[in-house]
Amino acid sequence: MPYELHPSGRLKAYFQERPWQGADPFQAVFLFVGLDANYDPSIEETLPEVFDYLDDGVAFWRRHGKGVHHPFRLPRYHGTGKKYHDRFAEIGFAPEHAPWVSFVELLHLPTTGRSTLTPSDLSPDHLRFLARIFNNGSAKYVILPQGVARLMRRTACFPWLPVKPLRSDGDLSVLREQNGQTVFEMYHFSCYGWQLPMLKRQIAQIGEIIRGIRERA
Repeated sequence: MPYELHPSGRLKAYFQERPWQGADPFQAVFLFVGLDANYDPSIEETLPEVFDYLDDGVAFWRRHGKGVHHPFRLPRYHGTGKKYHDRFAEIGFAPEHAPWVSFVELLHLPTTGRSTLTPSDLSPDHLRFLARIFNNGSAKYVILPQGVARLMRRTACFPWLPVKPLRSDGDLSVLREQNGQTVFEMYHFSCYGWQLPMLKRQIAQIGEIIRGIRERA
């Protein structure tokens, strides 16, 4: 099987009701797109704060303060997804930016373990939901890891996604510029080895975008 659904019925119910994490994706400024929302199989018992976060990601971030945009950033947590969110935290978002940031995934339900997704694994209804977010939401910046962009191209729901980037903008690749929105392609936050120096530069560049927004405000 290309993926394993998470065993927690409670966790799956959250994603069936609201298939995103953080801020409402239709209202967010930054959309970070992933393949699947992956959790340790025992997350319900070992990190119950995850449900506080899924109830209201904006309030969770504001309540826990700087550096804790997600429960995987809580000091006692060392499981699945920690590396991703540790790297994400290097961008420099602050709690006041919580309404700006949303995480959405191509698969509409949470998983555990390793996944190898194909287009047939994805829900057409969820893909259409994502297409509406990209095309009609408020996002100014959409961030796609390379693997996410490859899988999106294999579906029929994102005809605007080019085979090759339109251009480079510093260390980020630009996939779309339309109606005030820029879609960037970058390395995955969990990458390592030879990709890591480039990822660090890409993270710094997103941080510069945030600082630019602050200066214009």
